[in-house]
Amino acid sequence: MLENFEHDITGVILVGGKSRRMGRDKASLEVDGKPLIERLLEIFTKSFAQVVLVGDREERFASYGLPVLSDIYPGSSLGGLYTGLYHAATEYIFVSSCDLPFPSGEVLRLLCSLRKDYDAVVPTTDKGYEPLFALYSKGCLGPIRALLDRGNYCAYAYYPQVRVRYVEYEELVRFDSDGRAFLNMNTPEEFAKIGGTL
Repeated sequence: MLENFEHDITGVILVGGKSRRMGRDKASLEVDGKPLIERLLEIFTKSFAQVVLVGDREERFASYGLPVLSDIYPGSSLGGLYTGLYHAATEYIFVSSCDLPFPSGEVLRLLCSLRKDYDAVVPTTDKGYEPLFALYSKGCLGPIRALLDRGNYCAYAYYPQVRVRYVEYEELVRFDSDGRAFLNMNTPEEFAKIGGTL
């Protein structure tokens, strides 16, 4: 349980993806008998006083008893991030996509603890930035909106315009010894490899 900063960070889970390559809603896929969305919610509800879902899926997720916010800019994860940040009553949000099979509460807590004097705290791995398991401040709203208004949906194109604390994987590895915290799967074949159930 977080002690000092859960009240100034809103947990934001993006649930608006189309899951085209998977062929079905990834949030409902199960690992070890539990839907991916619920695996993430376990961590978020223990870490943040406020948790919201973002995406035009209110009927699908109403049973979780959480606010479901419609996208202000539909169709991209960047638009979802903007929506969560825009509506948040807190200075910061911690955002995640809904389809991480092995989200790490320890990694989440480390990222949140590094936010002082930064607009974003973003993990990096050998695959690049991990913008959808990261922390953002309201200071990102203007640069994100400018991108979206230009039709640019790159989730990190605005980073040069804000104060970003990049967290190298070497700082995270002690919390992710099996290298699965940022694992993402987009096809049934990839999901089967981790023992998931369609």
